[in-house]
Amino acid sequence: MRVEVRGDINSILVSVQIVKTERVRLRLLMAYPVAMDTHPSLPPELWERTPPAIRAHIETLEGQVQTLTSMVHTFQEQVRTLEERLNQTSRNSSRPPSSDPPQPHRPRRPLGKRRRGGQPGHPGHTRTLVPVEEVDEVVVLKPKQCRRCQAPLSGDDASPFRHQVIELPPIKPVITEYQWHQVLCPACGETTRAPWPDGVPSGTYGPRVHATVVLCTGAYRLSKRTTGQVMDDLFGVPMSAGTISQLEKATTAVVAEPVEDARAYVQEQAVAHLDETSWRQGAKRAWLWVAVTSLVTVFLVRMSRGGQVARELLGEQFAGILVTDRYSAYNWYPVRWRQVCWAHLLRDFEAMRDRGGRSEEIGDALLAQAHQMFAWWHRVREGTLQRSTFRSYMSPLRQEVERLLEVGSQCGVPKTAGTCREMLKRREALWTFVQVEGVEPTNNTAERSIRPGVQWRKGSLGTQSEDGSRFVESMMTVVATLKQQQRNVLEYLTAAHEAALWGEAAPSLIPTREMESQAAA
Repeated sequence: MRVEVRGDINSILVSVQIVKTERVRLRLLMAYPVAMDTHPSLPPELWERTPPAIRAHIETLEGQVQTLTSMVHTFQEQVRTLEERLNQTSRNSSRPPSSDPPQPHRPRRPLGKRRRGGQPGHPGHTRTLVPVEEVDEVVVLKPKQCRRCQAPLSGDDASPFRHQVIELPPIKPVITEYQWHQVLCPACGETTRAPWPDGVPSGTYGPRVHATVVLCTGAYRLSKRTTGQVMDDLFGVPMSAGTISQLEKATTAVVAEPVEDARAYVQEQAVAHLDETSWRQGAKRAWLWVAVTSLVTVFLVRMSRGGQVARELLGEQFAGILVTDRYSAYNWYPVRWRQVCWAHLLRDFEAMRDRGGRSEEIGDALLAQAHQMFAWWHRVREGTLQRSTFRSYMSPLRQEVERLLEVGSQCGVPKTAGTCREMLKRREALWTFVQVEGVEPTNNTAERSIRPGVQWRKGSLGTQSEDGSRFVESMMTVVATLKQQQRNVLEYLTAAHEAALWGEAAPSLIPTREMESQAAA
């Protein structure tokens, strides 16, 4: 018997070939259990006059129909799931933009009326001339005779045209040799060696070489082989991959205390953004975590993606606002002190719209509300809308969004209903940014901060050991924090290694009061 069933999604044809053998029938019943003791659809008086053999055959056929019906429903649900997965892009899921198809179906923006490039009135960005006092050499160019009548000229131009050329001198490493003498005492025969001077490395390379190497591998994410070539080509300092690994390990130890202080600082802040991304440590899967505040950013590499790592980053005493996506690892934190990322909600609303039917109506309505909210929020950030006015605008919008989520939780589309119910459980966390200043409606801050880690992972496939992971989290903490504070990374790393040579503490990553005041303003 051949049964053909047409589903509603893209006219999918499900063709099932049933072989009349007891063995196949038992397998189907085990995979799709259906009660076989069914009541026939024939009228009772006709059923009573039906011979027993035909009754048995009808019951068998009806059981098969129910089994096939169950199979069709299962296949239809599988097709829906696979189609939704196939249509996922960075706009309706958490997939990165790099995974989008070559020509994703995105609505084209209307062409603007402005020309490309700088617009009229836009301030130009040109290189500022270095003061004359700081210039290494000044070449004076004066005309000797008039270009018209050839008469001799003398005198000075009160405001000559200034043109500066920046050039790098040939770089030659400075090599200092220490000849460490030991002398035999003629009186007692004791051999005495001169004391080792303070601040002199016991190894081959000085602080700036250390800093330059780890700047290449830890900030610019160059491979060890490429870093060795850079050190040889630019500075005339050849270096092996093994030596570079040792310098990375030394840097991890040098900045260990400032990095730990930075983590403690993050745990005391009023607002923290958290995010995580996949990593590799050796042959095992790991995760790179980030916690971002206004002036300090810290990273961790751990073998777990569970909530205990988020607790480790924030500390048990954290009492600020936590901004994250809706990942369950953050659900341990009280909802009233959380802000859920609206950029992720936009993707969820897009996914609802792409499912069609009732889900599409709900997704469209939620997207309209979200876009209106962002339009008002951008005006708040630009200073063209008062926050008090923004709060009054948001009150009816919040009611409408929550009403739509309630409707969506009962729309009959399983994934949409589940997403809406999950959002309603944490509805308070949707609106924290409306009431609390300094809180953003998205977690873009953390996502931008963790992006260099994603690029590092794609270039190196992660780390090979725990020492490598400690170097990654330490260097990413140093680089991201110094960038926030507008401090020079090379100078900081050089100073940290110099301090270690003198037995002193490395420079702190904690911002000064002046930095905090400027950030608050």
